Amino acid sequence: MTDSDSAAAKKSASSHNEPAVNLIRQKIDSMYDAEPSAKEEKAEVTHLDHPPSKHQAFMKDLTASGKSLAEIQTAWHNYYVALPDDEKHAVWQEFYAEHDKQKKTAEKPKATAIPEQDIAQNKYAGPSVHTVSSHADHVAKHPKKPVGTKTVAQVKEQLLSKAAGNASKKLKAKQHFQSLLFGVGMGSLVVLVLLFGFFNDRFIAPFITPSRSVSSTPILIDSNTAVGPEPKVIIPKINVEIPVVYDEPSIQEDAIQAALERGVVHYATTPDPGQKGNAVIFGHSSNNLLNQGKYKFAFVLLNRLENGDTFYLNKDGVRYAYRIFEKKIVSPTEIGVLGTTSKPDTATLITCDPPGTSTNRLVVIGEQISPDPTANKASTATNSNNQTTIIPSNAPSLWQRIKEFFS
Repeated sequence: MTDSDSAAAKKSASSHNEPAVNLIRQKIDSMYDAEPSAKEEKAEVTHLDHPPSKHQAFMKDLTASGKSLAEIQTAWHNYYVALPDDEKHAVWQEFYAEHDKQKKTAEKPKATAIPEQDIAQNKYAGPSVHTVSSHADHVAKHPKKPVGTKTVAQVKEQLLSKAAGNASKKLKAKQHFQSLLFGVGMGSLVVLVLLFGFFNDRFIAPFITPSRSVSSTPILIDSNTAVGPEPKVIIPKINVEIPVVYDEPSIQEDAIQAALERGVVHYATTPDPGQKGNAVIFGHSSNNLLNQGKYKFAFVLLNRLENGDTFYLNKDGVRYAYRIFEKKIVSPTEIGVLGTTSKPDTATLITCDPPGTSTNRLVVIGEQISPDPTANKASTATNSNNQTTIIPSNAPSLWQRIKEFFS
């Protein structure tokens, strides 16, 4: 075996045993398949400050030939393709070297030239030529760092150090006082809101009643006056004249509480006035001032009524008169007061007692005396009164709302 055969065999074995090396070589060779741009080559050979190489001389001749850029590109491509690999590498090395040189030349600061005539005539009033030269040398040796070129790591380190510095700073006495003052202020505000809710429910609401100021002037009923179509309850002794809500079909607590914002409510499972049985009307005694509706104090003075007093229910253009014969206080679960009474044709007024609470229920029952109850029709109420287990109450107080929220 000759030396060349031995070298070829070793090269083949080496290639077989080093696939990674071969892959790298193939990628490097593929990088030189395409020639540098003819346009950039043309621009670079026109600014050479040294004798051109063989390849640069070829491009310079093409540039001076007067051909178009497309023709120059074609000729340059044909020339480059015909070159061996080592000369292709040389073309690229020359291209990179000229490109870097022209880039550095463009970035180098230019010293301002001072005309010799101005120096001789002392027209230049600035620093001396020696100073200008020294300054230019200083700039070249110590270039300024461009603004805004910090790396991500530098910015991160700067932010972390700044945050650590802020964390290590102690609060001043004034800042401690401001924090304490803010905490005390917010706590006081919460306490005031809770106290207002408590006093409103227990003390303010039971005594602020629209009817107290006019209760000394009872309403006078004129039997000759026509009755309007608006449904009302009229209690002359305590100066009450309030709408009655008959259109609420539900006996659920939420529905009744919503209807009570429009007046006092006729209980849907009981007959209407003018029908046989016991018509039940429920109204608030007093309620939270923050709740909606203007009838929070409708029946607050209901406890002033006594046996023999009268009240009226207007419905469908007829005024029904009732004389009170029974007054009692029951627990909220005594739903028997929603049913029939000892007399056949009655009306019952119910409210919470004591005013401002939902502890008990005050029940006032009157017997129909006008018109003649013998003409009353049969009751149209279809629901049974055993569908509920509690008589309606006042709306929940602030304390009750808080308790329900956390329970």
